[in-house]
Amino acid sequence: MISLDNLTVSYGGWTLFDNISFLINPKDRIGLVGKNGAGKTTLLRLIVGLQQPTSGAVTINGECTIGYLPQQMKVADTTSLLEETEKAFDEVLRIEAEIARLTTEIAERTDYESAEYEQLLHRLTEAQDRYHILGGETRDADIEKTLLGLGFRREDFHRATSEFSGGWRMRIELAKLLLRRPSIFLLDEPTNHLDIESIQWLEEYLKNYNGAVLLISHDRAFLDNVTTRTVELSLGKIYDYKVPYSKYVVLRAERRAQQLAAYENQQRMIEKTEEFIEKFRYKPTKSNQVQSRIKQLERLERLEVEEEDLATLNIKFPPAPRSGQIVADIREAGMSFGAKHVFSGANFVIGKGDKVAFVGRNGEGKTTLAKMIVGLLRPTEGEIRLGANVNIGYYAQNQEDLMNGELTVYDTLDRVAVGDIRTRLRDILGAFLFRGEEIDKKVKVLSGGERSRLALASLMLEPHNLLVLDEPTNHMDMRSKDILKNAIQKYDGTVIVVSHDREFLDGMVQKVYEFRDGGVREYLGGIYYFLEKRKLESLQEVERRTAAPASGAKGATAAAAEGSPKSAAGAGRLSYEQKKEQEKQLRKLRKAVEAIEGELAEIEKQIAAYDAKFAAATAYDEADYKAYNELKARYDRQMHEWEKASYELELVEEEQ
Repeated sequence: MISLDNLTVSYGGWTLFDNISFLINPKDRIGLVGKNGAGKTTLLRLIVGLQQPTSGAVTINGECTIGYLPQQMKVADTTSLLEETEKAFDEVLRIEAEIARLTTEIAERTDYESAEYEQLLHRLTEAQDRYHILGGETRDADIEKTLLGLGFRREDFHRATSEFSGGWRMRIELAKLLLRRPSIFLLDEPTNHLDIESIQWLEEYLKNYNGAVLLISHDRAFLDNVTTRTVELSLGKIYDYKVPYSKYVVLRAERRAQQLAAYENQQRMIEKTEEFIEKFRYKPTKSNQVQSRIKQLERLERLEVEEEDLATLNIKFPPAPRSGQIVADIREAGMSFGAKHVFSGANFVIGKGDKVAFVGRNGEGKTTLAKMIVGLLRPTEGEIRLGANVNIGYYAQNQEDLMNGELTVYDTLDRVAVGDIRTRLRDILGAFLFRGEEIDKKVKVLSGGERSRLALASLMLEPHNLLVLDEPTNHMDMRSKDILKNAIQKYDGTVIVVSHDREFLDGMVQKVYEFRDGGVREYLGGIYYFLEKRKLESLQEVERRTAAPASGAKGATAAAAEGSPKSAAGAGRLSYEQKKEQEKQLRKLRKAVEAIEGELAEIEKQIAAYDAKFAAATAYDEADYKAYNELKARYDRQMHEWEKASYELELVEEEQ
């Protein structure tokens, strides 16, 4: 469908791509990965034709249509959301007008036997077939389904596009792209402006899409759920793996290990051969053997090891100064901007050392509450009290846009640093991969990922005991996200993270606060526990809505009978049935906890047996160590399941 042949892209003396080639087939699901600056966005621009290679060619099948979503784009401000989205059906609307014109003309003619009349009928049939193929009959339903899936509400449909923020405008463009149904989607960081629910909807859409998908994303869970092939860009070369991202990581490590082993073996052989040649070069009795070894080295195909990109962030948050046990006390807090109500009734306490996540749809108040805690906004309802000695480090969602583009990287930190830390600015910038001449770059020429790194570096300028991080991983590559996650896990202070990145939040936060329908709800557990509970609650909501009409139809009868002995008996019978169901659920949960505990005990025995075996071993056995590591990984998974099951059991026991 699309063929990239020997592409080279050079800038002066620096080569970004060096003769790379690969093929995109129909229905491929490809994740394009690599560190920031590896050329992922450039590759998409080459395919679309927005940029030309230094050499090589991009060949596109004549019938192939491309839908391209860049990281940043402008949206028209002159229409409503619905009118702007309908532009995705420009061809459908043209065909609709042509069908109407042809139908009118046919109805007015009476020359039924003429060639012209037959030609009109033929053109009408072709137009109707094309209209059907493009989904003309289901246009309104498709628009509604797509907009709702991407998080818009029905009341938004007639709002002017100028009223939406940059993130929501990107969703409008994504909606138009999805509705056009191209042969291939080229998506550059499509999840950056989506909330968790919209990301999950987009995952399902792309998995079931009939065309091909080539996407750039730093959301590992999204890549694993959508893609089946991973193409890596590294140091100007391309590596193609026919597996999703998580499997690619394992295969890449294995390939690297095999390359190194083969290279080292060959280097040892070359060294020994050269020693033999040098030792016996001038001995007549060994001349034949020496010549044979020389020819052997000349014929040898020398192995090369792929140069590994080892540049990584080196993030370690300064130790948190001591604070009170209560870091933030949020009491019935709420916020309204004029007539627009955002949320109310936020009522919880964030304690010392807590690591919590704010999640929910965009516009429900996550960033607003973060700003209220930081002190940038005052609540219009209730109050927020910070504990003793709380020192806040704040990373804003648009942090990189708040920087002065005319300042250099070094000056950006130098202007806010005070005291002895100013002598360490170069070290701090080096830890965030700004080295040598890069510290003299102006902020305006930095990529999104580089600006994010610079903004994070500013958090290191003084010790904080509360970090409020609003979407810190946007524009970050996988490796940088893992390093940031590890740094937060090791940080001894309190952390509030606003994020939609499930993989980033997994294992890092112990509480999740969901912003939904004007309120805030607490979930005591990790992000995947929250998602499971949320899915269950959504199903229960659907069941309640389905049951509502039936109960409503009998509303008058029920009201008339209210207070009668018969209705009281009915209520008693209902509570008895509920109690029975609750006891059944309790038995099921206890059984599940016991089963997991039994499995954990068995795994512990097997691990102990291996420990004893390794203690007495005199040689390394790769198979044993592999089995041992698999057991430990299985133990960790089962412990996670046990914690979830135990917590659910506690909840049900408390209800009794």
